[in-house]
Order: sequence, then structure tokens, then C-alpha cells
Amino acid sequence: MRRSTFRAAATATALSVTLLAGLSPAQADDAVGGPVLDSAEGCQGPGLVCVTAHSDSPLTRITAHFFPLDAPADAPEAGSTEDFTQYSGTDATSGTWRAPVHLADLGDYRVTVDLQDASGATLTGALSPYDLAYRTVVTIPDLSVTPGTPDYLHQQVTVSGTALAEDPRHPGTRTPAAGVPVLIDTWRGRLNATTAADGRFGTTFVPTDTTMYVSATPLASDDYPGAIDVQTPKQFVQTFQAPVRFTASTHTLNLRQGATGTVTGRAEIQTTAGWQPLPHSTISVLGLDADGRPDYVVGETTTDGQGAYTLHVSSYTPAPTAELVVGEPYMPFQQQATEPFSLHVAYTTHLDMNASLNDDASLAVSGWVYFEDPDAKWPAKPTVTLQYSQDGKSGWKNAATLPIKIRYNKPLFQETFARTFTTPDSTAYWRARFNGNPDLATSTTKPVHLYRYATRVTGFHGTPDPVRRNQSISFAGTLQYKNGTTWKPLGGQAPTLYFRPRGSSTYHYVTELDSDRHGHLIGMVTAERDGTWALALSRQTGDHYLRSPRVTAYVDVR
Repeated sequence: MRRSTFRAAATATALSVTLLAGLSPAQADDAVGGPVLDSAEGCQGPGLVCVTAHSDSPLTRITAHFFPLDAPADAPEAGSTEDFTQYSGTDATSGTWRAPVHLADLGDYRVTVDLQDASGATLTGALSPYDLAYRTVVTIPDLSVTPGTPDYLHQQVTVSGTALAEDPRHPGTRTPAAGVPVLIDTWRGRLNATTAADGRFGTTFVPTDTTMYVSATPLASDDYPGAIDVQTPKQFVQTFQAPVRFTASTHTLNLRQGATGTVTGRAEIQTTAGWQPLPHSTISVLGLDADGRPDYVVGETTTDGQGAYTLHVSSYTPAPTAELVVGEPYMPFQQQATEPFSLHVAYTTHLDMNASLNDDASLAVSGWVYFEDPDAKWPAKPTVTLQYSQDGKSGWKNAATLPIKIRYNKPLFQETFARTFTTPDSTAYWRARFNGNPDLATSTTKPVHLYRYATRVTGFHGTPDPVRRNQSISFAGTLQYKNGTTWKPLGGQAPTLYFRPRGSSTYHYVTELDSDRHGHLIGMVTAERDGTWALALSRQTGDHYLRSPRVTAYVDVR
């Protein structure tokens, strides 16, 4: 793009002149304090030349001579002017003088200047460090940018104007410049337009910032290849940011590690037509730093055409202190709106339990708990609750609360619990439940079915009775277990037989009998002396049967 000053049009030639003549002011030979030329160049306006000079005495005569740039050094001048009037300066000893230039052909010209002051001192043929750009000037005098304050309902800004060309050979006569490319600078971007036959152009854009400066510059074209293009003054555009509001289904999410939460709502914007849906606007959850400033994105979505949104928030990025935000910073037509928010993540815990029923129906429980994430922390007094249910699916009841012994207090290290206690129900499903907190998720073991049936022996007796010494005694009776309210045969068990001789108070272990599938006792012993035989299910009863009450039978041995 050509720079929009007359001086800049001749910069390249001025550099070459500088190499020959330097940039020192030209001064009259052998004249101390005589006229000095500072510069001669085009003025702001076509067909004008400005000479800047100074002298100890008032300058009385200025003549400028013009030579085509491509002409040899001894070529005749293309024209000259001495019709100078002072343009700036307090007196005639220094300042800038301006004069019209009338040349036959457009182009760039070298400029030499003759100066004379009131003392008679003269300076002849001083070469200006700048050239004169004697070219058509294209300007846009009527740039229009509307509206100057666009808002949400009127976002599109229209830029228009007319490009006019003025030939320096005919100053004061401007004609529409057709087919001229126009570069429109919006400060944050550039647009292009082309003038029509009447010199008019126009285009539109939507501001991307709240504050913009818009200007237009005509560019070189086939019809005006050497024209001087003048940039328009900048026009200020300030957008109006409308207030925004929104709703949220929740301002707090407490998620287990690995889970996803959902926030729904609707955003609105206030316009001259009232509050209306805000479509296609960003909805974000932003975590805040220690100073309460947005620091990181937790989740993000966009409102639909009716301003509604569904925001999925992952537990991957905890944000105990955060905010819900509608919009982004520096949006040109809407303000940001915020609401407080909190995303707390309970980190996964791992729990295991071993449980068994003893012969006396007491329950022995042990287990461990641990977590993996280094950000997790144990509560002050962590506990595990033991629960039981009849079907293992519903109706869970608390049986006991067990403290967890914290020994390591580190991720991946198992912390243990253990206890033995009398159960309220010897036939039930059991599970352990870690009582979590906001930092650690609650976890529960799979149900374990533990049951111990009551047992008994009915109809116990020995035959024959009486019996001869050294003959066999057979024992009869039925081994049973209680399922609910019903006694059922208990087969395949080994009840223990004891003997207490007559006159003694102590039973002695003898042997173990068997029972068939109907629970009938199987076994015999050799009769040796009188005494009482006792039977009980007490040894190696397995996981599911309690020991039975002891039954007795007296056998007379003869």
C-alpha cells in the first residue's frame, strides 16, 4: 500500500539524491549566514510545492525548477514557479513557502531552488533531498461508518464512501474514480472493496472487539497507476455490550471419581426489545485460583438457538471454588454473566472384607481400605459400617461401626479394620460399607451369605439295654437342623460320642458316629461297663451348622 503523504511518494528517489548530495541544507557559496534550503517537496494538495528555507535576512525571492527524474543532468527544466507565499513561520527569515506548480506531464520531478534574501545574498540551483510527486491524487472525502455504536440487534456495520480523482494540471476539479480498489482497515482486520462507475463503494462487517478505528485507503489501479492515495481520517466505532443473565439447575456438584455431572439452564440477553434468548453463546465452568481469578476450564458448552444449554462436567478436573460463566472476555455485543459454582470430587476407594461365623454364632470380620489418588485425604476418624440383610438386596440394617486404623496415610497403602462380635442374625447376607466424605467416595463390598443352622439329636438311645459285657452297643437317633421354623434331617455329619462311667462326673471322648442322608445315626461301640453315653454335634461342623445341645442315654452293662 502506498503511504498517504505527498513526501512518501518520492522517498525512493530522495534516497538516491541523498547519496549524491547528502541531507545537509544547501547554502550559498561564500556567503556566511546567507540563504539555506532545507527541503522542497509536494504539499498537501495536488499541484502544490512547498519550500522550507531560512536566512539571516528576510527571503525576498524563491524560484523552484522541475526536472523529470529520468532526464539527464543537463536537460532543460520542465517548468518552474516563483509564485510563492509564506505558508508558515513568524517572519520571512525562516519558514515554509507554498506555490502552485503547472507542468505539462504527470510524473516525478527533481526540484532545485534559487533563493535570495534582502541583503542580496543568493543561493542558486540547490537540489532538494525530496522529489515532487506531480500525480493524480485519489481521496475519499466522505467516508461513512454506520452505525457508530452497533448493538446486539444491530451488529452489522456498513462502510461506504466515494473515491475522487484530482489531476494536478486541473486543480480544484475532482471526478469520480471508477474501478479503484479500496482497502478498509478495521483495526482488527482488513476488508476490500472496489469503486463503481460513480466512484462509490461499500461493504459491511461485524465488529469483533468493543472498540475499533475504521479508515479507508484507495489503492493503485489500471486507470490511476501512479496516483497518490490518501488514507481517510480514522472513525471511531464503540459497540454496546448488553447485560446477560442465565439460570443453572445446580451450583454444586459432588461427583465420584470417574463420574460426570450435568448442569442445565437457559441464558438471556437484554435488548431494546426486552429480555430474549441468547443463542450460540459459550457456557463455561472455570476453576478459580487462590486470588479468585479464572485459572482453568473445567467444562464448556454452547447455548442452542433458544438459549438453552446442557453442560456435562467431568470429575477429571476438581474445582471446589469455581464459577459458571456465560460468554467470553471482550465480546463486542454482550457482557459476561457469572454465578458461583463448586465441583467436588470424591476419589475412588477400594474396600475388601473377610467374614465368618464361629461355632458360637459370633461374627469375625476383618478387611482393608485404600485409595489411589494423591490428592485424596483420609477423614479425621474413618469408619466402616457392617450391614446385614435377609435377601442381600434390600432392607439393609447396620450391625456395627468399625474404626479404620490409619498407619500409613498414603495412597495405595491399605488401612485395616477388624472385630468379632455377636450377630443379631446368624443367617443373613453381610457387607461392609466405607463411610466416605467429600474427598473419598463411599464404597461397599459385595454381599456375603453367612449362615449357621441350629442342630439337635432326637430319639437318642443305645441298644440292647441291658447289654452283656464285651458285646456291641448300637446307637439310634436322628440328627436334624433348623431351617426357619422347620427341623430337617441333617445327613453326612459326624456327631461326637462321649462316655461317663457310673460314679464319675467327667465325660470322655470315645469316637465320632456318622449319619445317613436321612440323619439317622450310624455306629456302635463295645460295652465295657455301666455308664451314661452322650452325643453332640460339636467338632468339624463346617461353616453352616452350630453345635447341638448334648443328649444322653444310660446303658446297663452286665
